[in-house]
Amino acid sequence: MPEDRVPLFVRLPREQSAALDQLVNTTGQRKQHLVSEMLADQLAVGHIELARDAGGDEVLTLDEAAALLRLPIEAVRARAIAADLPGRAFAGEWRFSRAALMAWLADGEAAPHEAAPHEAAPHEAERPAQSDDG
Repeated sequence: MPEDRVPLFVRLPREQSAALDQLVNTTGQRKQHLVSEMLADQLAVGHIELARDAGGDEVLTLDEAAALLRLPIEAVRARAIAADLPGRAFAGEWRFSRAALMAWLADGEAAPHEAAPHEAAPHEAERPAQSDDG
């Protein structure tokens, strides 16, 4: 066994064990690798964060939403302003539902283009063009 590995023995509920076996059969990867990958998303050296309710509607700030999506804060803000990302602004502060963000991420792109900071605001883009006819 490599020195960076230690043995870990756990008892899982039967349904979770069956789901892990099915994942092994589907992916062809070893249980050790799959469990390590799943835990890597939840554990970090010097910091442990456990979700009390993994399916809950935890409310996130703009910074937390950007960290969850692993995107720059300004990119998340721009997508939220353009209504391409589920979120709400309250008194200038953005709030996001973790569950809504994860559903958005799982569904793929909501819009065919990515809003750029230099693009015109929606109300300016919707203005009819003036003609030279007068």
